[in-house]
Amino acid sequence: MIHKLPHKVNHVGNMTATKNLKLREGKWHLRRRVPKRYHPVEVRNEVVLSLKTDSLEVAQRKMSDVWELQIEAWEAKLAGDTSDADRKHAAAMELAAVRGVRYMPIREVSDLPIEKVLERVEAASDHREAVATLGAAPAPLITISKALDAYFKFVRDETLGKSRDQLRRWRNPRKKAVKNFIHLCGDKPIIEITRDDMLDFREWWLEKIIEEELTPNSGNKDLGHLGQVLQVVNDKKGLGIDLGSVLGKLKFKEGEQKTRPPFSSKWIEERILAPGALDGLNNEARCIVLAMVNTGARPSELTTLNESTICLDADVPHIKIRPDGRQVKSPNAKRDIPLVGVSLEAMRECPRGFPRYFDKPGVSGTINNFLSDNDLRETPEHSLYSLRHSFEDRLLRANVDYRIRKDLMGQRMNGERYGVGAMLDQEAELIAEIAF
Repeated sequence: MIHKLPHKVNHVGNMTATKNLKLREGKWHLRRRVPKRYHPVEVRNEVVLSLKTDSLEVAQRKMSDVWELQIEAWEAKLAGDTSDADRKHAAAMELAAVRGVRYMPIREVSDLPIEKVLERVEAASDHREAVATLGAAPAPLITISKALDAYFKFVRDETLGKSRDQLRRWRNPRKKAVKNFIHLCGDKPIIEITRDDMLDFREWWLEKIIEEELTPNSGNKDLGHLGQVLQVVNDKKGLGIDLGSVLGKLKFKEGEQKTRPPFSSKWIEERILAPGALDGLNNEARCIVLAMVNTGARPSELTTLNESTICLDADVPHIKIRPDGRQVKSPNAKRDIPLVGVSLEAMRECPRGFPRYFDKPGVSGTINNFLSDNDLRETPEHSLYSLRHSFEDRLLRANVDYRIRKDLMGQRMNGERYGVGAMLDQEAELIAEIAF
């Protein structure tokens, strides 16, 4: 951004008819002293700027704008008078724009028709301006950390509609991947990242997977996020890096995917719902556990409920899963879920939702730690999310229609969805059959 002087110079138009105007070879010129501010970037004490007209009236109208453009050119030069490559390059782009041309790298300028190149030469009044109009300013080297910042700007459209917590959870894995790479290979310019760097990164992850008993997917996520950052910045910046040879065939072979097992109905009834079993939890966390039991809703869906999406006074009490200040997991996740049994009782205790956890991380960790500390995990692999799997299993065993199960779970169907599906009262009756 070019900074203007604290005062405006448009007072030129208020000068006497010919002050600072000189007629040369039939054309009017603006002649003014160079303000002291610009002496570091302007060797002349006085400039004479052609107004390209033989009409005094037109010259008087144009002189203010021409002087403003000259001020902008000096400001761009000041901005580029630095050792910071980024600022120098940005200043050259600004200066080229002031001189009426789009900044292009010199290799692209050289491909222009000769008359276009000459136009750029004629637009420059000194060496600095020639560097700008001819694209000779060296492009700044984009380090991997700067590439991450640029990436987040380039993909802002992908984050529209995400809540603050969703955005944090979306950004953090990409930050982690870049941080891990920098830890191993340094914050090097992305144009200097080699195949050997990526193989070293992969080997580092392989050792980590073995030593910490992680799944291959942990390493693949880092490799994928890092590659995504590099590819987007390379494309958007037009850097021309051959990333195919650098990033190709790095993925670890996936082992058997682990899924959270469902709680058995017996365990839910006799352990989790036993009198006093959840008393050690704060009330909101306790109600979230109970709300999941008969809805199968995701924890993140429950924690963003509010008065408008908790419908306790409806003919069929229910909750609405909506993109209300946050994105839903998928288009199918938008749905209404009837409330029955312990889930209805829980939501009556929290009719305004769960402000303690609204759009914040932490509820799953709090509850899972409580389940561990109180021997409420059926196996070490069970977690809060196992209640969602249990709800789906109970629907399946009760022979609930496939379409209704998918609608209640907010999941994609194999095939098209036609019509509106079951009514809330129908769904409530079906859930009541398997509810606690």
